[in-house]
Order: sequence, then structure tokens, then C-alpha cells
Amino acid sequence: MKVTRRIAAGVMLALLPLTAALAQGTWPSKPIKIVVPFPPGGSSDVVARLLANGLTEKLGQPVIVDNKAGAGTVIGTDAVAKSPADGYTLLWMTTPFAINETLVKPLPYNTFKDFTPVVDVVAMPLVMIVHPSSPAKTVHDLVEMAKKSPGKLSYGSSGNGGSPHLAMEMFKAATGVQINHVPYRGSAPAVNDLIAGQTDVVIDTVLLTTPQVQGGKARALAQTGPRRSSYLPDVPTMAEAGIAGYEVTSWLSLTAPAGTPAPVIQKINAAANDVLKAPAVREQLTKQGLDIIAGTPEDAAKHLRAEVERWGKAVKASGAKPE
Repeated sequence: MKVTRRIAAGVMLALLPLTAALAQGTWPSKPIKIVVPFPPGGSSDVVARLLANGLTEKLGQPVIVDNKAGAGTVIGTDAVAKSPADGYTLLWMTTPFAINETLVKPLPYNTFKDFTPVVDVVAMPLVMIVHPSSPAKTVHDLVEMAKKSPGKLSYGSSGNGGSPHLAMEMFKAATGVQINHVPYRGSAPAVNDLIAGQTDVVIDTVLLTTPQVQGGKARALAQTGPRRSSYLPDVPTMAEAGIAGYEVTSWLSLTAPAGTPAPVIQKINAAANDVLKAPAVREQLTKQGLDIIAGTPEDAAKHLRAEVERWGKAVKASGAKPE
């Protein structure tokens, strides 16, 4: 009897690769869900829906966006971590995913062990802005003002531990200046108070700051990406402004639960890269000031580790705590 059971178990184990191969060969056979850990309507959500539409066409199955906001993206992220690793539930991974590894303790999931990166989609620079009446015409001017009166200037952010807060803390560390932090409940209120003259400087996304700059309500001193954004071609990068080594971007990526079969990961990656090559999609993204990344799952995994390290240093240096 024991011998028979062993033989049966051996046959079942031998059939597992075949079963998996058959499953992957028919994938996808039902709708795919991308969990976006933000409310509907934001810039991240808009890009996710654009990609989902393209993936629907490439994969031959509906790809839908499911918004699960809350707890600084932790709720939606945790839901994906605990989902079946079959390729039918994916996570719209954004900058807070990397920040939360250091900021939020304990996390209900493991940042590296519970996910398999699929593809980086886009990146966007942040922009440093001041009020039009500010004496600071350049980053150098702002640094000099801050050094002349330590602790007198203030900056607004979307809240403790967010990328605008940490980006400014990186700037303070790079320049040695003291500028007081004023956290808000979201980026829009922070920018609005800068426009009203309540704070001196803000760093936030190119999508949010550019309309204020173009409308004459704010002055852009620098952008934080590796190269100038097409949105603000006349605004220098931080490196061009004299802050060597300073580079910060927000980014949007696609990831899957760990254990998702490699052929499925590769199929999603190939489809996403095809979508990002489409002229209509490229035009829509670049018109919003977004830089298309694309690439392999290995590229995405390497980028994630670098971003966790980069933002982790900023979290520790700032002493930021989750709200």
C-alpha cells in the first residue's frame, strides 16, 4: 500500500510541471485586475487606466482597475500580497511602496519576498517652486537665504513621509540648510498655501506644479529628475542648478504576487512594453510630462531595490513617522 501511494505521489509530482505549463499556455482565460492603492481620478489612477486599456487589447481579456485606497497605499498593497499568484491580480506599484518599507513598521507584507516586479511604466520629476514675489530667483538664492536666516523659511508638503516631504529633506541634507516643515493633508493644500504666501517653498510633482508656474502663480527654481521635463524645458535640473548628485523622481510600475509563474510575468511584461511603444499612448504620457521607462522584470526589480535604499535613507534622516 505504501509503495502504491508513493508511486501515485510521484506521478502527481511529475504531472505538476505539465499542469502548470497548460495553465500558462491558456493564460489569460478570464479578466485581470490591477489594484490601484489610491482613490479614482488622480494622476496615478489615470495612467493605470491608460495601461489597462492597452493591455486589454494586447492580452485579449478585460483588464480592469480596482481602487483600494487607504493607509498610505498599504491596504491595497496588502490585498495583492495575499491574492493568488496566478497573474489575475496585479498591483499598481508607486513611490510610496518603496518609502513604506522604512516608514511603516510593521508592514503586513514583505516588500521583497511577497511581490515580483513586472515592469516599470513611467517616471515623473518633482519641481521646486516658490511664490512669484520671492527674492529667490534660483536654487542658489534659496540656499543663501536659508543659510542667512536658519529656520526662518518654511516648506509645505503633502504630509509626513510623502515623497514631497522626503524630497525636501534630501535637499536640506544636500545643502546643509535649515527650513521648517509644514505638513498638510495632501499636495493641493500645500501648493495653495504657497500661492497664498503662507509658506516659502514646495517640492511636488510636475503635473501639479506646472499649471501654477504657467499661470504665473508660482516660480519654478528647479526640477528633480535626471533631465529636463518637456513640461518645463526652461527649468534646470537640480544638478544643473548646482546640487550635484541630487535626483528624485516619482514612478509608476506594475508588480505581481510572488510565485506568479515566470511565463505569465513575461507575457504581461511583453504586452506592457508593446502598449508603451504605441504612438498614441506615448503622446498621451509625454504630453503630461511623464517619462516612459518600460524594460524587463529584472530592470524593475533592480530599480525597486535602489529606490527602497534611496527613500529609506531620507526617512531615517528626517525622522518621519506615518500619519
